[in-house]
Amino acid sequence: MRRLPVYLLIDTSGSMRGESIHAVNVGVQAMLSALRQDPYALESVHISIITFDNSAKEHSPLTALEDFQFTDIVVPSAGGTFTGAALECLIACVDRDIQRSDGDQKGDWRPLVFLMTDGTPSDSMAYGEAVSEVKKRAFGSIIACAVGPKAGHEHLKQLTDKVVALETLDSTAFSGFFKWVSASVASGSSSAGVNAGTDTLPPPPPEIQLVL
Repeated sequence: MRRLPVYLLIDTSGSMRGESIHAVNVGVQAMLSALRQDPYALESVHISIITFDNSAKEHSPLTALEDFQFTDIVVPSAGGTFTGAALECLIACVDRDIQRSDGDQKGDWRPLVFLMTDGTPSDSMAYGEAVSEVKKRAFGSIIACAVGPKAGHEHLKQLTDKVVALETLDSTAFSGFFKWVSASVASGSSSAGVNAGTDTLPPPPPEIQLVL
């Protein structure tokens, strides 16, 4: 069975403490339960979570949706926003995890990436280098979500043309975002076999603005 790998990159810098990270944890749980009700997603979706503050780490390695055990994401008391490190971690994971097609064996679908941050990269040089490495790899879709007033859009636009903004850091907005992520993933898993070349996203909920 071909896998649809989905990587969630979640900002755990100090400013995400409190309600923000609580809302993220609730949102991820809601997303997982929504996806588990989708037969296409259950067959193909594998999920990984990478968190980043002063460094990036694999919070949950790539795991099949039905076996995925979510543990709450925790924010350290202080920490920068090392988005470059997050992308480096993503590249290392993708290079290790993804099965490529060879001969009769069909490889995985192109991975989907959702990056959520409430700031701008503390490691902007590393970020720029990591962005060019990401572009050398075949991702199905990369969606960046800028949360709150301090999240810059310009650096996210270097990474992807799919940038969305959440004005507020509350659980309604976050759960709306993750429901939309699950709808995007579900549409990716059902259309993966049909139109692998197109990545049309479902329309976002009202609390999410597309940044043009």
